[in-house]
Amino acid sequence: MRRTMLALSALALSVPLAVGLHSPAQAGNKVTDAQRLAVVLADPRRDSDRVRDQYRHPAETLTFFKVKPGMTVIDYMPSSGWYARVLVPYLGEKGRYIGLNPDVRAGSDRMKANFANAHQSFPALAAPWFAGMTGTGTIDAWNSDDVPADLKGKVDRVLIMREMHNLWRTDLLRRELATVWSLLGKDGMLGIEQHRANGKAPASYLDGSMGYLRQQDVIALIEACGFELVGKSEINANKKDPANWPGGVWTLPPNLSGVTDPAEKARLTEIGESDRMTLLFRKRK
Repeated sequence: MRRTMLALSALALSVPLAVGLHSPAQAGNKVTDAQRLAVVLADPRRDSDRVRDQYRHPAETLTFFKVKPGMTVIDYMPSSGWYARVLVPYLGEKGRYIGLNPDVRAGSDRMKANFANAHQSFPALAAPWFAGMTGTGTIDAWNSDDVPADLKGKVDRVLIMREMHNLWRTDLLRRELATVWSLLGKDGMLGIEQHRANGKAPASYLDGSMGYLRQQDVIALIEACGFELVGKSEINANKKDPANWPGGVWTLPPNLSGVTDPAEKARLTEIGESDRMTLLFRKRK
């Protein structure tokens, strides 16, 4: 499997990978990680993304996951790239961003359409995001069945952001977590953000099709796959969310799926995005 890298000269699949830090501390070369992240989050390129910061808390979340510039970080199922647009400039020129999609060779036609051929589809999607940036590192993209053998044991962090329910309902969870385990270095960590179901939610609501999972179940599943819990955070909690919507998590913003009544849209918008667990695991030796 060929390695996919974004570079401006790479035939429309790439871009100059970098961001300039316009911080008062830059002149003295003493920019802290927090300052660097603040600059990245304030970049005008994120103007359309920033509306979701109040729900996703990227600065607090990445700090809790102990993500630092220069690391090799996997963004699992990067989708539309919301976190990629934060991570790539934050990791910097010594860092390495990897968008990783699941192995869907035996999956449905829809899964193949959405997730296959990451080495081609993700760079094409990402190219305009970083056009004109300078000073950032490598961007790679693979499916989990195509990851180069020499990457095993070299990854610092794997982030799975609101995708555990998809892995659970498609029966990919154990296989994909085994791949994640093999890619992480001995001090590597796995960060999870996931829509959180009510602790007493019935089993019929927890098959993944509603987007919500119980926190205790997620912890148990991940620990059963070779990890141990390091910490829990309420950074992304939302106590206004009852997490029992008949239409699942997509009833809430930003989707507001199936909601047409203006008053109901206003009520749901006031609730905000879903209640979420934020968990950090280390690779169990």
